Amino acid sequence: MRRREEIETVRRHVRPDLEDDLVALAQGEAPRVAPDAAAVPVDTHLAAEGKQSQRREPLSPEPEEVAERRGRTEVHDAGRVARPAADLRRNEDDAAVREQLEVHTLRRRVVAACVHGRRVVARPHADRRRYRHLAPIVAVLALAGCGGGSGGAPTVSIPAARTFSLVAKLHGKLLTLKVVQPNGAPLTRFRRGAGPHTGVHVIIVRRDLADILHVHPPVAANGTFTADLSPLPPGPYRVVVDVYPVNPSPQPNFQLFWTLRVPGSYTPVTLPPLRSSETVDGYTFTLHGTPHLRAIQPAFLTFTVTHDGRPSQFSPWIGALAHAIFFRRGTLDYFHTHVCAPGAAGCTSILGAAKVTGSSSTPGKLDVGVLVPVAGTWRLFLQCKVDGHVLTAPFTLTVR
Repeated sequence: MRRREEIETVRRHVRPDLEDDLVALAQGEAPRVAPDAAAVPVDTHLAAEGKQSQRREPLSPEPEEVAERRGRTEVHDAGRVARPAADLRRNEDDAAVREQLEVHTLRRRVVAACVHGRRVVARPHADRRRYRHLAPIVAVLALAGCGGGSGGAPTVSIPAARTFSLVAKLHGKLLTLKVVQPNGAPLTRFRRGAGPHTGVHVIIVRRDLADILHVHPPVAANGTFTADLSPLPPGPYRVVVDVYPVNPSPQPNFQLFWTLRVPGSYTPVTLPPLRSSETVDGYTFTLHGTPHLRAIQPAFLTFTVTHDGRPSQFSPWIGALAHAIFFRRGTLDYFHTHVCAPGAAGCTSILGAAKVTGSSSTPGKLDVGVLVPVAGTWRLFLQCKVDGHVLTAPFTLTVR
């Protein structure tokens, strides 16, 4: 009798051939695809980007981003159908997960065949015992995806996507924004109260992570809000709109994105390595200790802020004593944590099951929470208000 390890090893190599055991046969009549007239883009930022395509230049991806994109999907040579890359954690060896993966595989093949006017049959040499438990699912998918009848060509109905979107208009140095709800109406009611998790935060970062703008604009009755781009030097930028609607259902917080280019000569700046001390407008930010950071694991970094050797006194700004804004090099992934006084409400940042809360109980000292979704090189923009001035100190961090 074979050991279980040997059987699993064989199955791992045989399993990718499952979808190749199903082939598509041509039908006599071309298919019809009837998209829903009310459909909107799935990606929340693409609708606005399509409208603005003539007003701005697309940003070319960084080499690191290109490498990531290549690793995320692979293309099936036979049907040119993009599919997720192989499960590197071998979760497909779990029975429940394996069946789910097989169902997804069969669904893709059936839907692809329907769109191309074909029916799905098993090859003569196919080992039907390997997926006979999926036979009822195949039948249901074939009927549902291809119209369920033999008379006439199949029709695939595409339902409307339910998502928020961002509308952006650039007038000189003023960027006017509006969040549109899934029903097409502008979002006009946002969370209010104590803490930083209120209203909308507009964060605009340059592609090379050399400059950032962070504002908390008031929202007009019609749902529009404006950011002044005058402080930004020329170059390509990513716009992040961090939204806190008054109704926490279905989403208590979400982000929408846009891109723009400030006209003028632009030369990318190489991201510097981590320096333990940065001086901004005469104020010195000092990082104490060596960071040991890992993705999706809460951690803390201790900073002191001094002026002429004396600890600085922090003033609340946008609901917090300090803001820690993180952007990843290349992909510009984003996360945002806050530093508040001990016991302050609404200061905790959450990522999945992980959460972190920064605090400051001593003048000039900040315990900054770090919580980022993926490994890589990240740029931390640490912002605080001292003596009436908003200061931004950048630090380069490595996350494992």
